[in-house]
Amino acid sequence: MGGSSSTSRRRRDEYYAARPPPPPPPPPHHYYTYPPPPPPPPHHHHHPPPPPPPPHHHHQHPYRPPPPPHHATSSSSYYYHHPPPPHAYHGPWHPAPRPPHPEQPALTGPPPEFVEHQQARKVKNDVNLHKDTIRLVPDVTDPDRRLVAFTFDAVTDGSITIYYFGKEGKNCTFSSVYPELQTPTKIPFQKGLAQKFVQTSGSGVDLGFFSLDELSNPSGEVFPLVVYAEACPPPEESHQPNSTRAQITLAVIEKHHNDLRVKVVKQMLWSDGEKYELQEIYGIVNSTEADVPDADDSDMGKECVICLTEPRDTAVFPCRHLVST
Repeated sequence: MGGSSSTSRRRRDEYYAARPPPPPPPPPHHYYTYPPPPPPPPHHHHHPPPPPPPPHHHHQHPYRPPPPPHHATSSSSYYYHHPPPPHAYHGPWHPAPRPPHPEQPALTGPPPEFVEHQQARKVKNDVNLHKDTIRLVPDVTDPDRRLVAFTFDAVTDGSITIYYFGKEGKNCTFSSVYPELQTPTKIPFQKGLAQKFVQTSGSGVDLGFFSLDELSNPSGEVFPLVVYAEACPPPEESHQPNSTRAQITLAVIEKHHNDLRVKVVKQMLWSDGEKYELQEIYGIVNSTEADVPDADDSDMGKECVICLTEPRDTAVFPCRHLVST
């Protein structure tokens, strides 16, 4: 028995050395389905662990592991032969999220300048002097003296005071720098439109005592002619009974064709303790000096600046609104 067994073993060894047998089919228990490795912690990339070593068989001759069958398509064998690229897992077995779109850089620049906004205030002008109608007329009792005449509108009763060489004081009050020359007198009026005002006879001034430079180029605080038109509304219409509401016209006197002519420098409005300067707006007032003879009898400047034939009938405000007159 022992001799035959040794002879058989030698023959097998020689047979294996001469011609190795084909590899037997892999037994089913040689392939294991291993559980998948735990996912790596978030935001970290790890390589998958190496596959476990195949089971070791004891043979006298070197043994090559059998090739994997071509029909095996299990996920475990594909995973170990071709490991997929690592991904950043955010949870167990969830697909990798898409990368967020890059944020556009914010446009940087200097901060906007601070603009102080003031609330508009409604101011009522109770008396309005048509500045293009103011003129000097001779006194019938004394031709050397001149009287002030003009046209005005008033929506309430009031008074008018004429100052020659007037100077502004506190709270928009005026006084004459030559009190011996003329005593200012208040002349009352009633409300109405297109009223004609003429200074009372004997209250005018002989302007021949002053040089032309004093009349036309006064200092910054003194004006040769000041017309102070004050409104006296009834108590039920006055918001502040003790406040003054007046329109002040400041003018100089120029020589024109051997005569004296009044030129208005500016007009101011005093209302409820605040002073406002009135600005000229083109075309807002049609000239009413048709009954006032001009020195050169010229109507230049009354026509539209576009067509030069029709009279002006449209005003352009600083807020860019248009008003038809």
